[in-house]
Amino acid sequence: MVVEDRWLRDTYVDLLLEYAAKDERIVLVEADLARAAGTLRFREQYPERMVDVGVAEANMVGVAAGMAAMGKIPFAHTFTPFMSRRACDQVTLSVAYTGLNVRLVGSDPGITAELNGGTHMSMEDVAIMRSIPGMVVFEPTDSTQLREAFPHLLKYQGPIYIRLLRRNAAKVFRECTGDFQLGKGVLLREGKDITLVASGIMTAETLDAADLLEKEGISAEVINIHTVKPLDEELILRSARKTCAVVTAENGSILNGLGSAVAECLSEKEPTILKRVGVQDSFGEVGLTDYLKERFGLTASAVADAARECIMRKARK
Repeated sequence: MVVEDRWLRDTYVDLLLEYAAKDERIVLVEADLARAAGTLRFREQYPERMVDVGVAEANMVGVAAGMAAMGKIPFAHTFTPFMSRRACDQVTLSVAYTGLNVRLVGSDPGITAELNGGTHMSMEDVAIMRSIPGMVVFEPTDSTQLREAFPHLLKYQGPIYIRLLRRNAAKVFRECTGDFQLGKGVLLREGKDITLVASGIMTAETLDAADLLEKEGISAEVINIHTVKPLDEELILRSARKTCAVVTAENGSILNGLGSAVAECLSEKEPTILKRVGVQDSFGEVGLTDYLKERFGLTASAVADAARECIMRKARK
């Protein structure tokens, strides 16, 4: 699959600059990671609309909440473990409990923290954020999807956690369609034998898995879930009723993330054979993305293996 030649963070900053020119409510709050986020460009153009609080993530969330209470739309950024684990109480009480319009940006999700290692690989950030009442959890797949989602992120009333890959993304979406909705998944490929539900970097791996399965005569339906919360239950249930077997794939822990969200939906409304592909209750480690994908089983072949297992289980019923 083609890989984008620009980092996703560059598209993020482009969009901030584009919409900030039209909406003075947009402000940025950083915790000593403006260079990592690429937001120095924003500070150069709008110095009065960006605050760097230093290495004080909990304080950053509080500052962003104060800005939102004054009618601004703050984008507060740090790495995923600091936004989810370190600042969890401030996120919960200062932002979610009060229902403020803060955009919490956690970058380098899952294994994409790479050489920063296990301490910076927050495999549980989705679990933390989706457990907070009223929090939307959104993960763009590539720059096209981020661009299409951005006006919706601005318009939404309430807190949003944006799980942002900083680096190059595999190009899944070729052009903006105008069909994007928060909380609505995207049917990427129709199939009849197995449903593959994926988010983030695992979307491209899952499409590759569908190609592998097709060579064996297995027809895989592929769904991209960009909004883990609220989950598009209607789309997942419709597909599950057709295929009677589901595999989820995510760049993070299988515990309380996308896989758990889908499992909860199916177990309550349409009991279905299910296999979750993701990090198996483990901390991360130092390594490059390709190595870490193999290390933690986040590959097209792992998704295809899970699909074969589900189809075999379905055949035994």
